[in-house]
Amino acid sequence: MIMNSVKKLREERLMSKAELARLAGVSPITIDRIERGEDCRMETKRKILLALGFSLSDKQKVFQD
Repeated sequence: MIMNSVKKLREERLMSKAELARLAGVSPITIDRIERGEDCRMETKRKILLALGFSLSDKQKVFQD
């Protein structure tokens, strides 16, 4: 299981999974899997970081792997 803050950060921004998925260009199922701690590709992490309003240098604030 991969620790990450995606769900907490998404909820702080009052975003639905579908909205984050749309902004990141991934499927809502992908967001669901990541929030449950399943692994994902680096490219997917990059898209989610940017969709949450972070820069790539903020990766550790979202993904603690």
